[in-house]
Amino acid sequence: MIGLFDRFARPLLRALDPEDAHRLAISGLKFAPLPATSADDPRLKTRVFGLNFPNPVGVAPGFDKNGEAPDALLKLGFGFVEIGTVTPRPQTGNPRPRIFRLDADRAIINRLGFNNEGMEAVLARLARRADGGGIVGINIGANRDSPNRVIDYVRLIEAFAPVASYLTVNISSPNTPGLRDLQQASALNDLLGRVVEARDRVRARAGPVPVLLKIAPDLSLPELDDIVGVARARKLDGMIVGNTTLSRPPTLREHVKATEQGGLSGRPLFALSTRMLAETYVRAEDAFPLIGVGGIDSGATAVQKILAGASLIQIYTALVFEGLGLVAAVKSGILAAMRQHDCERLSDLVGGKAADMTAEPWPA
Repeated sequence: MIGLFDRFARPLLRALDPEDAHRLAISGLKFAPLPATSADDPRLKTRVFGLNFPNPVGVAPGFDKNGEAPDALLKLGFGFVEIGTVTPRPQTGNPRPRIFRLDADRAIINRLGFNNEGMEAVLARLARRADGGGIVGINIGANRDSPNRVIDYVRLIEAFAPVASYLTVNISSPNTPGLRDLQQASALNDLLGRVVEARDRVRARAGPVPVLLKIAPDLSLPELDDIVGVARARKLDGMIVGNTTLSRPPTLREHVKATEQGGLSGRPLFALSTRMLAETYVRAEDAFPLIGVGGIDSGATAVQKILAGASLIQIYTALVFEGLGLVAAVKSGILAAMRQHDCERLSDLVGGKAADMTAEPWPA
């Protein structure tokens, strides 16, 4: 089924405007008669954040913004799905065009701006599949015009905790003006304190829902020191490294499209995001696990993320260029690395080269 989809649907999708293609892909997943998921190799099972993942390969937020197709994505072989980013009120985002494919670079620039249907619509949709099983996380963000962004995050935590496997506080999007300011130590300390209090307040009806923090790859190391310190002090359950980058590597070939404003994702992000992942891992000192995202487009790049410190990984942009067959290829690559390193558990690979990576020259 996946092979047939890649063969016939991908040429059509690539011929369309990127945002129209994305909308069509979501619609197709909602209505396609997908077969039942085949069982993963048991060696891929891993327990992270107190949750049992059948495999470590997840869908990054942005693909299924409104929680329309999490069950279909799980059937395609993903170990977990993170929907969103969801804001309290519906939001149209920035004007189109706002997604640009850099084909020669296997990359995308987007300036979507948290476009989504809003908390109430997504909550109703997720409540209908509450017994559907599988691990479905929710990525939450503040409305662009919110008078108090901290209150936005608190509202979202309280609303989604009963239906989420985990919650991700996204303060790292480059497309909402001022949002990344919440990564500053004092603002972050206040935000995370309020978020954790909200999560604990609804624990009786929602259970112990893990709360994660998603950061940008464009931080300085002193800024990263502060962020990890605050996350540890507030006893967060994990971090995600990282979001899209505002930087433009000199190796980019699509020079005209590279001038578009927005966050860059895909292959050119791999080196920077992986270095930031390793830097985060050595600072966290096993206080919490990490999810690695950014530029994963093969089994080999997935393994590098794990060796840099990722207990779980997420993919999105590479699906545009590599197709759905990438999911199986990544899992096969991880299993091959486990055999090569004589590992019985995936956790035996995590962070194995992080310290070495932090001693290398900074990626361009």
